[in-house]
Amino acid sequence: MPSPAKAYAAQSATTPLAPFSFERRDVQPDDVAIDILFCGVCHSDLHQARSEWEGTLFPCVPGHEIVGRVTAIGSDVTTFAVGDLVGVGCMVDSCGTCPSCHEGEEQYCEGTGFVGTYNGPDAHLGGHTFGGYSDMIVVKQGFVLRIGHDEQDLAAVAPLLCAGITTYSPLKHWGAGPGKKVGVVGIGGLGHMGVKIAAAMGAHVVAFTTSEGKRADALALGAHEVVVSRNADEMAAHAGSFDFILNTVAASHDLDAFTNLLKRDGTMTLVGVPEHAHPSPSVLNLVFRRRSIAGSLIGGIAETQEMLDFCRDHGITADIETIAIQDIDASFDRMVKGDVKYRFVIDMASLAAAA
Repeated sequence: MPSPAKAYAAQSATTPLAPFSFERRDVQPDDVAIDILFCGVCHSDLHQARSEWEGTLFPCVPGHEIVGRVTAIGSDVTTFAVGDLVGVGCMVDSCGTCPSCHEGEEQYCEGTGFVGTYNGPDAHLGGHTFGGYSDMIVVKQGFVLRIGHDEQDLAAVAPLLCAGITTYSPLKHWGAGPGKKVGVVGIGGLGHMGVKIAAAMGAHVVAFTTSEGKRADALALGAHEVVVSRNADEMAAHAGSFDFILNTVAASHDLDAFTNLLKRDGTMTLVGVPEHAHPSPSVLNLVFRRRSIAGSLIGGIAETQEMLDFCRDHGITADIETIAIQDIDASFDRMVKGDVKYRFVIDMASLAAAA
């Protein structure tokens, strides 16, 4: 039988998130049922709930940075047991047959496209998927991750399921590590994870910020140097010296200022998606040093598990502020203002008090 679930949902782009009841599917042979303990708040949640991206399906239950405990498993589940601590990230299914899926890159599924944890097609109940701003979820075992961190750190682990893998995947793909000079542009929800992970990989990490006030914070996160990008002299001092730059900024800005800092054959990878397009970059900057501008989208399931294990082994979690679900809209407003260091996480125990 389907299971009743409680959540907070947006009923439209202009109404606050409010209590919402619905049903999760019954546990299929390949399924894992999870009581949600914590759910991170991603900027994507805000964009989707407020219909700032096209295609929001209402009611919308956001949330794709989920940590919880297994409460039931299907008859074919072999990798998880009741009581296990687990995570669910940005996707809950894919076609499973295309080249990308076969290569463990489900985020680039070429068949159906990956099924989002929320706002994706629900093949079981019809309609669309509902995310982690809820008390429980049912997910195929192949899209469930094992959490190895201490239980006391679970709230701070939740953002790893999106912010962690979004930064880990490109850092690994482009070879961040010992002997490499790596820049991280933007010290926010994504950027602060990028600094921590790149430093743990052994790279020389330079953090870029527009604010002098974030210099001490970036150093505390593990950056070896900090550059205030509005300071022309500081930027010029690093010209032509970076192997790789991870650009996490989700606002339209001048990319040339950063491509100028790349070595020959250096790459700048964008993981932030701006509301308006970046100004067109100079082709000369790319052609004369064989530089590249690239993009990256989360990571596959195997790589996400690898990232979680890497973060466990290096003592890495997100810097968070825990909130009650009743404060979600106020938290959205604070996120827009950049008033969080560096990620909100919902304590889902607060959902029990929802009307």
